[in-house]
Amino acid sequence: MKACGIPQHILDQIPLFRSGYLEFERITEELSETQKWGFLVFAGLTWIYLTARPGVLVGAIDSYLLAPLQLGLDSLIGRRSLKRSDFVVGDKLGEGSFGVVYAGAIVPKNVTVEEKRGKAKTTKLDSRFKDKVILKMVKVGVKGAEECADFEEWFNYRLSRAAPETCAEFLGSFVADKTNSQFTKGGKWLVWKFEGDRSLADYMKERSFPFNLESVMFGQVLQGVDSVKRSALIIKQIMRQIITSLKKIHDTGIVHRDVKPANLVVTKRGQIKLIDFGAATDLRIGKNYVPNRGLLDPDYCPPELYVMPEETPSPPPEPIAALLSPILWQLNSPDLFDMYSAGIVLLQMAIPTLRSSAGLKNFNSELKAFKYDLVKWREYTRRLPDLTILDLDSGRGWDLATKLISERGSLKRGRLSASAALRHPYFLLGGDQAAAVLSKFSFTRE
Repeated sequence: MKACGIPQHILDQIPLFRSGYLEFERITEELSETQKWGFLVFAGLTWIYLTARPGVLVGAIDSYLLAPLQLGLDSLIGRRSLKRSDFVVGDKLGEGSFGVVYAGAIVPKNVTVEEKRGKAKTTKLDSRFKDKVILKMVKVGVKGAEECADFEEWFNYRLSRAAPETCAEFLGSFVADKTNSQFTKGGKWLVWKFEGDRSLADYMKERSFPFNLESVMFGQVLQGVDSVKRSALIIKQIMRQIITSLKKIHDTGIVHRDVKPANLVVTKRGQIKLIDFGAATDLRIGKNYVPNRGLLDPDYCPPELYVMPEETPSPPPEPIAALLSPILWQLNSPDLFDMYSAGIVLLQMAIPTLRSSAGLKNFNSELKAFKYDLVKWREYTRRLPDLTILDLDSGRGWDLATKLISERGSLKRGRLSASAALRHPYFLLGGDQAAAVLSKFSFTRE
């Protein structure tokens, strides 16, 4: 007996294959051999389609199995029943269009916190408070703020299941039940476990960048290497983490849409994690899908402006949107939107004059005039940027930058995806060259 031409002795050696074949024979016993082959080809193509990015099958498992399980588990451990009195608010860390971010802490059961009166907004986080958190207050009365917070909460839960290493650990949310100096009744707050209160933007503002991240990234200070090569190694390590995280979220069908240094938190363990998913979109089910909604920060926005073409229709109901998502993804490559932003981050890290707001705006103005051709910008700009770091190793860093910062071609390609970028020679080092470089390193603890 043969399974569509597969010899019997092979079937006998693979019990699992044999049992599968017997089931297949039972289902297709009334079909001819040609029809059986047609059935197998159809099943194979269907499998390929359902598992292609952005992952219809995996998405269905997440939506209808993993999400309900997480909801049930969170309810048991109290994550979905957080309340205002569980937390104290510390110093303000930053502010955006829709929210204000604070340091904070979980109130221990044996600690009583006096409510602030008057203009005092925060509490001193002394030794009583061991479990630190990051709190985001959603602005009350600001149009779009509540919707943005709901999306951010949804995406944090989604990524906590699909790619937890890409973002800060999300603890949940609560709505304030009363008004005082810290809280407004009815105001929503999002809560994350404290993993670091400094973003890549904070480090880039310091004159010592990137050396202020050297011991954070490597756990040690590199000695015996000149400062330019040390800078290049630190920047490469940061860039590798950024693109690796983008690859993982893109594999889930999510596009961040607001990649910039301020949205890249640096943890105490030297991990770079994405934050602020309020502008993200899930192309797998059409979540937060608005074709003509531009990026929140135009300084990092690619020339196409939108994650999907404006002419792309609004998404149908979620099950249909999910089934069509592999086609839309292949036609539009929405992940390349984030990759342009990542390219801008690379240039900022490598070129000191682009780290200031004014310097970046001037660069974007010039680049637009040169039709987003980075090579022409380099040739004709009058600002004489320092490209030393990008020109190391035969210009591998510069080559990567030109392949990220560009317009997209007629087939909506022409820019590296995260997967392709990680295979770029910039991140690769031949064995002989690696041995030569590492032999020069000596490590000292700070």
